[in-house]
Amino acid sequence: MSALLDRLIHRSIALEVALLAARARLQARTDGEALHDLRVAVRRLRSLLRPLRGVPGVETLEALSGAFGRQSGPLRDVEVLAEELQRRGLEALAVQRRGTLEAGYDELLAAPELARLRQALGLWPGLLREAEREGALRGLGKRLQRRLQRQVLRLREGLADPAHDRHRLRILVKRVRYAAEAWPRQLQVQGEGLKLAQAALGDWHDRWQWCQRTAVDAALAPCLAQWQAELEQAALAADAALAQLQRDLDGASD
Repeated sequence: MSALLDRLIHRSIALEVALLAARARLQARTDGEALHDLRVAVRRLRSLLRPLRGVPGVETLEALSGAFGRQSGPLRDVEVLAEELQRRGLEALAVQRRGTLEAGYDELLAAPELARLRQALGLWPGLLREAEREGALRGLGKRLQRRLQRQVLRLREGLADPAHDRHRLRILVKRVRYAAEAWPRQLQVQGEGLKLAQAALGDWHDRWQWCQRTAVDAALAPCLAQWQAELEQAALAADAALAQLQRDLDGASD
């Protein structure tokens, strides 16, 4: 248990550092990837936590990281849309959306959830050491292994469903990918296939979301036809990536 706990604490500290660094970049507005990197750090934390449910401190950290994800998601969506509009040469539309980002960044950084998450993450290593001394972590290694394998099983079941839901598969793929990064010794899966599937599903999801936005934002209507065409192509690419991932996972289990 000591080695597993040491690795867990090391990962939690590394994620705290990544979170603080991305937060500082967002505060200083140093680059356009700060919010994305902040969200990735929190997503990686959630992947670290998910198979540890029942361990002291995990419930609080999951609640706080989930709240931050919900708060920051719409802001990230605006960032991605502004980048797309800029790419299409629609400068005025891109500028309008970037105008909302500054206030959104400040509101997100001032939200109590982010400060509480940072504080809870800083206290967590001490809680883990205390739990170990009290014997509350007995059997954690076996529970961890079972829960990680269940995540892979849910993904494989989703991939095998002929009527699969790409939205759900996108979530399952991300969970398994980041879980494999968080727990490489316990969950050994081919990361490249997961990464490619996540990217393909991300491209599809972006275009699906943009098409939905045109129903409530008339200024985006001129883009709809092109986005719909791209959505069809992205769906085909995503399904191909998912089919390859299914073959990879099935081959690994043989």
